[in-house]
Amino acid sequence: MKIAVVGTGYVGLVTGTCFAETGNNVICVDIDTSKVEKLSSGVITIYEPGLEKLFLRNQKEGRLQFTTSLSEGVKDAQIIFLALPTPPGEDGSADLKYILGVAKDLGSIIKSDDYKIIIDKSTVPVGTADKVKAALLGAGADEKSFAVVSNPEFLREGVAVDDFMKPDRVVIGTESEKAKKILLDLYAPFVRQGNPIIFMDEKSAELTKYAANSFLATKITFMNEIAQLCEKLGADVDMVRKGIGSDERIGKRFLFPGIGYGGSCFPKDVQALAKSASEVSYDFRILDAVMEVNEKQKLHLVPKIKAYFKGNLKGKKIALWGLAFKPNTDDIREAPALYIIKALLAEGAVIAAFDPEAMPNVKALLGDTIEFAQHQYDALQNADALVIATEWSEFRTPDFGKIEKMLNNKVIFDGRNLFDLQQMNDLGFYYESVGRKVIL
Repeated sequence: MKIAVVGTGYVGLVTGTCFAETGNNVICVDIDTSKVEKLSSGVITIYEPGLEKLFLRNQKEGRLQFTTSLSEGVKDAQIIFLALPTPPGEDGSADLKYILGVAKDLGSIIKSDDYKIIIDKSTVPVGTADKVKAALLGAGADEKSFAVVSNPEFLREGVAVDDFMKPDRVVIGTESEKAKKILLDLYAPFVRQGNPIIFMDEKSAELTKYAANSFLATKITFMNEIAQLCEKLGADVDMVRKGIGSDERIGKRFLFPGIGYGGSCFPKDVQALAKSASEVSYDFRILDAVMEVNEKQKLHLVPKIKAYFKGNLKGKKIALWGLAFKPNTDDIREAPALYIIKALLAEGAVIAAFDPEAMPNVKALLGDTIEFAQHQYDALQNADALVIATEWSEFRTPDFGKIEKMLNNKVIFDGRNLFDLQQMNDLGFYYESVGRKVIL
């Protein structure tokens, strides 16, 4: 099939590359000339494990191309994916200006004798498909020449290629029988193992994405609340996690406590769903609590650090491992590490940070307000404590002898519970984690 993907951000580039991998001819469209030039010359613009190999292979085979021209990109496309930003506004609502702007442009491009399926791939509020349709019609498109479909993505950064190529499910919101048939053929290679393609109406599909992310954010937040309670009662959150995770009604995933969720999806999706609820006069109290707890959880380690240094962090050097909001990505959007950095700098601390992928993004944001180490152990040189904010695999089994040698004090504050308590006790570290006892 011939496919156009409008937007070459995280979702757009993964979507375009993976569809090309199954033999489709894909043209990705973006208004950013510099980005299109890089992509066209074989330079991938995001970090995502496994993506570059597919990207280069399909570009070499001519199945994956890039352009800044919307009319050129969609001219021969039977299916057009809109993978555009929907940033949160000040009131928490999703900003649809990019999607509706492109829809208006498409309305003047689409010809009445050339049927096209226009798919919202971005995470959008309920009712967006109707707005896209209205924008198309308002710009002159013939209602018989297109169908507007909601097909939300469920990609996890760090494993997005696997998620796309082997999805748990594919959700498609459309009541057009013609669109259903075409999209069944499009997605058939991805569900050969029997995972479902679920058809529903457009509004239900739009809500499904928000509901899924908000539920997972709620699950994470609940465990962070349990961790807080464990610290006060003297219980061990790891034991509680194992105890409830073995219940098949609850499941083992998303039960690991830490210093809050971040990234491009959970924060804005929870916020947007709460806003959508308020617009129809529904008070979604659980989501209000989730957002409040998560904001506080990002700073959970800061009072512990201040207490250890008796309230005086002025001039103290803190080594920070991890800047991305999660491992296997360079995404720093709403990353807890950024909140910790801001709070520690305000107390007069000096910060030396290391992250395998995210340091360029943080440097672009913070400049020289913190130090950036070339290697993870370099950050420890003459530091008074180590803080762990992201659970990169290389942090899980470090050289504790080297850590001890390089730190001024054998002190670790672990926001991701990477280390065994007994091990830290045997090694003689002062060790504070989340929802577990303090090792003195």
